[in-house]
Amino acid sequence: MNRRSVLRTTGLLGATSLAGCSGLFKTKVMPQAPPLVKNRPDAVYIPTHKEGMQMGGMAKSGRYRAAVFYSYPHRFWLMSGGTAQDEKKVPIKGDDDLHLMASVWDSKTKTVLPTGNVQIDLSKDDWSTTRTMWPMLSQNMGFHFGDNMGLDGDGKYTAKVKVGGLNVRRTGALEGQFGKGATLSTSFTFDKDKLEKIPFTRLDDKKGQKGAVQQMQMDMPMSHVPEKGDLPGDFVGANSSGDAKFLVTTDENSDLAENSYLLVSPRTPYRRYPIPMMSLSATLKRGSKTVFDDVLNATIDPDIGFHYGADVKSVRKGDTLTVKVDSPPTVSRHEGYETAFLKMPKMQFSI
Repeated sequence: MNRRSVLRTTGLLGATSLAGCSGLFKTKVMPQAPPLVKNRPDAVYIPTHKEGMQMGGMAKSGRYRAAVFYSYPHRFWLMSGGTAQDEKKVPIKGDDDLHLMASVWDSKTKTVLPTGNVQIDLSKDDWSTTRTMWPMLSQNMGFHFGDNMGLDGDGKYTAKVKVGGLNVRRTGALEGQFGKGATLSTSFTFDKDKLEKIPFTRLDDKKGQKGAVQQMQMDMPMSHVPEKGDLPGDFVGANSSGDAKFLVTTDENSDLAENSYLLVSPRTPYRRYPIPMMSLSATLKRGSKTVFDDVLNATIDPDIGFHYGADVKSVRKGDTLTVKVDSPPTVSRHEGYETAFLKMPKMQFSI
């Protein structure tokens, strides 16, 4: 039996044998996540509670920047295939000490890099562990990488954040950057007493309603896409699918295409977080003639943000555009996002 198991068993025995001596000991207990809302909507909804977080450390390597932070262990959902049938809830386990998170961005443009692989090597004295982090969406933190983890008690931990090179098109000031990965090193001190002071607020009066909690104020870039008026080119229209919002523009003067750039910018409702890790295609018709019928390329640009786009020979008034979600996003989700972005019917736009 390891030290953690011994302590846990001792704690259970103490709770039983010292039931009448509560005045002798004061034991802090981490707040427990309330039961999930029944009949959750197939949309973004306000979760049962919201949590704060504790900043760990920051690190840099070239233009890469990374921050490590943590909060209470919490449930989240993996979306291996992007559909409700592929959804897998990750519950809180007895040996989970925290939910460890990392965010990665470009130091020059302050663009959060919402793709790629992130692995964290943690070590403390003669203890170590390695964890590949899940890319995920949270209502109060946006896109980040995270997972629940067990640690080796309080103390100072060294964290090596290994970031894989990006496998999506990079444009603008990101062109030619981040094709290769990097290892960023930092450290943080874990203190369970400090963890238990992180704000934890139940949302009993609002839980289950369509909406989202406010984003957290953080001393690092957050992942957002531009407002409608800040997108380049001519605005075509906005539509929704699976409660995700899709804004479409065409730009004949774009540096991103030889002809006209067709830009599709999906985002979460309420907070404008980008939605990566999905597959999109588009069909542009001019009467009975098909002008374009192909996939849209996942692209990250410091001015446009994470979006999907394609070079289209020509776009004219009166054309009909159909955008199809070929594969719903497989990005993991915190509570409040797990029922959205699953059933995503195609959308039509009139030029």
